[in-house]
Amino acid sequence: MALRIKEVAQHLGLNPQTIYFYERLGLLPNLQRSRSGYRLFSDQDVERLRFIKHAKHLGLTLEEIKDILTLKDGRQLTCQALHQRLQRKITAIRQHIHHLQVLHDQLLSLLDTCQRADPSQACHTLDLIPKSKV
Repeated sequence: MALRIKEVAQHLGLNPQTIYFYERLGLLPNLQRSRSGYRLFSDQDVERLRFIKHAKHLGLTLEEIKDILTLKDGRQLTCQALHQRLQRKITAIRQHIHHLQVLHDQLLSLLDTCQRADPSQACHTLDLIPKSKV
């Protein structure tokens, strides 16, 4: 049984505009249409949208998701291919975590400087931030 976009959106907790966007990006195959031109979603289409939503929740970008789906559609998605893509994502996440940890530590240092300062005086804590070259 084919569903219309409003039903699919409600079922998956997605905005219909998000689904249109995914279609424009090529994440969804050519959708079936009703005689009046409405998009009709098969069970496979709904499962594909569920996969996209879950993959986004895992932090994959739409480009990364499209890459995986393209391989899957072409029956070329091997465990090795998926492993490589997930390993790249994990490496990027680790780098991002490291960057956030550095920012966290810098902010803690500024916070400590604020706490040691005389609260009645003008705050010069931000003057301690190195000037960047533009």
